[in-house]
Amino acid sequence: MRAFVFLIIYFVLLGFPLLLTQTHNGVALELTPEVVTRFLVVSVVMTAVAIGSGLWTWLALRFRIDGDDLVVETGLLHKRARRIPLSRIQAIDVVRPLVTRVFALAEVRVELAGGEQSEIALRYLGRHSAQQLRAELLARAAGLPGHTPEAPERHMWRVPFGNLLASLLLRLPVLGTGVLFFATLVFLVVYAEGGILAVTVPIVLGLIRAVIAPLVMYANFTVAMSPDGIRLRYGLLETRMQTLPPGRIQAVSIIEPAIWRRVGWARVEVTVAGYAGERQALSSTLLPIAPRHVAMHLVSQVFPGTRVDSVPLVPASSKSIAIDRADGAGSDDVVFVARHGWPCQRTDVIAHARAQSVRLTVNPFQRLFGLATVHVDAPPGPVQVAAADRELGEARAIVESTARRAQAARSAGGDPAHWAAR
Repeated sequence: MRAFVFLIIYFVLLGFPLLLTQTHNGVALELTPEVVTRFLVVSVVMTAVAIGSGLWTWLALRFRIDGDDLVVETGLLHKRARRIPLSRIQAIDVVRPLVTRVFALAEVRVELAGGEQSEIALRYLGRHSAQQLRAELLARAAGLPGHTPEAPERHMWRVPFGNLLASLLLRLPVLGTGVLFFATLVFLVVYAEGGILAVTVPIVLGLIRAVIAPLVMYANFTVAMSPDGIRLRYGLLETRMQTLPPGRIQAVSIIEPAIWRRVGWARVEVTVAGYAGERQALSSTLLPIAPRHVAMHLVSQVFPGTRVDSVPLVPASSKSIAIDRADGAGSDDVVFVARHGWPCQRTDVIAHARAQSVRLTVNPFQRLFGLATVHVDAPPGPVQVAAADRELGEARAIVESTARRAQAARSAGGDPAHWAAR
């Protein structure tokens, strides 16, 4: 497959131009013996280079499981061995791009805590081998023998295609862009002004990014619960099976745009420590669309022992001047909850056991009114939990109580590694 991609690039950039000949009438495609011979000689050399490069890359990667570590060895001339404790695994994805599905292949991506360089990508394994490797890694990370069969799962929710499409369309930015698109089309037809295409084309590209791309990515989205974690399956062209082991989700956000609230829909996004950069953006959706009660039930599975709607929220100060209106914040013994946003309402939730730090900030405008913002920090990601515009004394009390609860929760929770052996 690597050689095939290499040869496609070669043909587009160099191979096809070799078949062209300069004539009196300009550049033309003339398959004379000299041209064909030149093309074949260069193509044979490039094919050998492509195959050699593919084999070199394949030979340069070895991996094995050694006790509680995943050992990955790379390189032929300059070998490098990387030993990764299975306790650092944040998520395991089995990805099957469209081309690899034809050959029954799959890619295993092991996400670790540690930022941009934390991904281990094993390209490519047989589909069944990839599933077996994923099951063995999850079993060993949980403290079970590697030959433990794959844990059974309990189906929770499948996103209907119609609901997914409707949810992508029923958003104020998309509706506004759609109205603008039809207006430009009418202007183009009535006045036959080609210059309007400079506006129409970017609008079309924006609609493709906002509607078509998520539709293809999250089609057939299924959520299932299993002892080894939350299992997500989705994708139309590139299929992905994502497994999030217990306790790896750091923070959760329930997102309810204005139109969705009338229908009773919500989306769930998460921060997982192992993902970073583009991978964080692609893998932060825990549920793209579902009835609100389903979304809340999923959050209760992520953070056992809590009901988000039952957590009492104290409203922000009446002196608040924030554009992103802060509705309220509160906590119980398990989670800290902050709700804000208009017209798109967000409810951010973080377990006390997952809090990295608690801090208080005051900007110049807040200082004038005696206000402050309390941040309960999770690892970098799409969910950042903050209670904005609290009275200064109240903010200090929230910091102290949240810090105490976080310390107590971490002491009681213990190490998430080998959770099945405890």
